[in-house]
Amino acid sequence: MPHRSPFPDVEIPDLPYHEHVLADAVDRGDALALVDGREPGGTRVTYAQLDAAVRRLAAGLAEAGLAKGDVLALFSPNTVAFPVVLYAASMCGAVVTTVNSLYTVDEIATQLRDCGARFLVTVSPFLDRAVPAARAAGVAEVIVCDEAEGHRSVPELMASTAPEPRVSIDPATDVAVLPYSSGTTGRAKGVMLTHRNIVANMVQTQSAVRLDPGAAVVAVLPFFHIYGLATLLNIPLHVGGTVVVLPRFDLERFLALIQEHRATRVSVAPPIVLALAKHPAVDRYDLSSVRIVLSSAAPLDPALASAAAGRVGCRVIQGYGMTELSPCSHVVPDGEENPPAGTVGKLVANTECRVVDPATGEDTEDVGELWIRGPQVMKGYLGRPAETGATVDRDGWLRTGDLGRVDGDGHFFVVDRLKELIKYRGYQVPPAELEAVLLAHPGIADAAVIGVPNGAGDEVPKAFVVRGEDAGALDADAVIAFVAGRVAPHKKVRAVEFLDAIPKSAAGKILRRELRARERRAAAG
Repeated sequence: MPHRSPFPDVEIPDLPYHEHVLADAVDRGDALALVDGREPGGTRVTYAQLDAAVRRLAAGLAEAGLAKGDVLALFSPNTVAFPVVLYAASMCGAVVTTVNSLYTVDEIATQLRDCGARFLVTVSPFLDRAVPAARAAGVAEVIVCDEAEGHRSVPELMASTAPEPRVSIDPATDVAVLPYSSGTTGRAKGVMLTHRNIVANMVQTQSAVRLDPGAAVVAVLPFFHIYGLATLLNIPLHVGGTVVVLPRFDLERFLALIQEHRATRVSVAPPIVLALAKHPAVDRYDLSSVRIVLSSAAPLDPALASAAAGRVGCRVIQGYGMTELSPCSHVVPDGEENPPAGTVGKLVANTECRVVDPATGEDTEDVGELWIRGPQVMKGYLGRPAETGATVDRDGWLRTGDLGRVDGDGHFFVVDRLKELIKYRGYQVPPAELEAVLLAHPGIADAAVIGVPNGAGDEVPKAFVVRGEDAGALDADAVIAFVAGRVAPHKKVRAVEFLDAIPKSAAGKILRRELRARERRAAAG
């Protein structure tokens, strides 16, 4: 029997995404919306300025040819320009695909080709990757947020005197954002999130957690990741918060900004919780304003959460979601002071969850796969109807690939996962992608990749490799270097073991469970 959210259903505004986020921006006037947090005295943007910038850039993009249904790729670290581009493109009726700022040329080009991007917006330090990737994918134009010779810039487009675009958008069916996710298995796929998906999840999440108007959040999680986009951009700007932007994680600067802006809620991934628990720099800053640290994007060890909570003097809680859920389905409510250790919380409003025995397909009171249904469930995977059908059934239930349980009070716990995806520092690392890279090596006959614990509450990719006839003196260091030169840093293989054969089923599927069992036996001595 499905479990339902303990919160009353909320009404979902029938609005385009950008209109919902910026609904009260003009009325907030000189209230501070964005701060460049890289150094003291960084650029500050008021709500009135943000609203005006979005409208002017939308006019410039429309004049440049961006039309409803076009895809604009946004390849950028966190900057104050990021939301301006994001919402301006949405105002044009375009789809924004966010690109991981660590991606290599080949990885960028693959995503651009897959989604058919027409424009690529980036920053000048990224042009060495953006330009060749755009050329390889047939992208019409590369635009920079700052300045670079030979490229139009965001400020130039904002100088347009063209009228604002007036585009008819159907929130229920029109796609707003196209992040890429590997889902439960396989390579990265474009996750089609409609305007309604995103707006729905904003109001659903706000049924359980509240950010006060004027409160500051320090945006250290990347905006290209759905977790950062939702919790550190969309919701704070909708409620009238101040988003203090950091382009990359620097612990000292992060702590200084929390102290300076008196942040009350901190959204992070487990590696930052580890730093809060153990790094000596924490003691040098006043973090007394922090009431809640929310960790998501990967499982958080309860002992680590307790250690961080004791050191900072606040609650450290978890949430649960995935890109395909826009992203949130579970969170510990603000008013719950003593949730059980390890829980990812309760279902947000308008959400149902089944706990399904993978062997029988029947609901179970024990551990089973979590299936989610609600208005935040994605429209589907771009151009992949088979994968969409394998993930979302005809009744709208999304199979998460995660194994969990629920207690009598409606607290959910994620205990394991069916899916093969590796989570490293909150980033998704699809084994199939690394296996494809490994098999491109002339000295490798076969390969498989799994995630193995690294002792810090995280996983690292480990490759099992079968040497080919031409392997020569191929060793672990050579394998690691080969992969490192072809993938983003978070996808690097960090351990290698050579085997005579990769365990596979009769159908040829890699039996990763056998490799994981092998690792457990080795760890046990």
